[in-house]
Amino acid sequence: MTSRRLLKAAEAIREVVSMAILTEIRDPRVRNVTVTSVEVAPDMRSAKVFVSVMGDLGRQQLCLRGLNNAAGFLQAKIASRIDTRYTPRLTFSLDDGVKKSLEVARILKQIADERSAREQQEGSVPENACESPAESPHTSAPFTEEVDEE
Repeated sequence: MTSRRLLKAAEAIREVVSMAILTEIRDPRVRNVTVTSVEVAPDMRSAKVFVSVMGDLGRQQLCLRGLNNAAGFLQAKIASRIDTRYTPRLTFSLDDGVKKSLEVARILKQIADERSAREQQEGSVPENACESPAESPHTSAPFTEEVDEE
């Protein structure tokens, strides 16, 4: 279980690193980066920074190399803005959560499109539309939601 102190430190590190990446890093490799989360070790000597990078795998790897090269600069920013006994050593890792959520949204949209196409082929009236709600085993319609991909 993560202590409240570690969670506060992780959030403070996330804020400092994300603002420094956005406003102070001039490396052309480090573009279109979002700091999604930070995990701090219990001894606060290391922190793993999870980032999401827009682009293909090559672009993501290039950006990750740029961030690893800028780790010392970012650690100095953390040391100047956060008062802790140790300045955590930063490591960067790609966060696949955004990519996975987009893939899940795409699959759900595909299923919804297939379902609506199948219903249109069968006709606009479902099989049990004439049954009363008491006679039908399914009293509610399934929930579907359109998801826009960006």
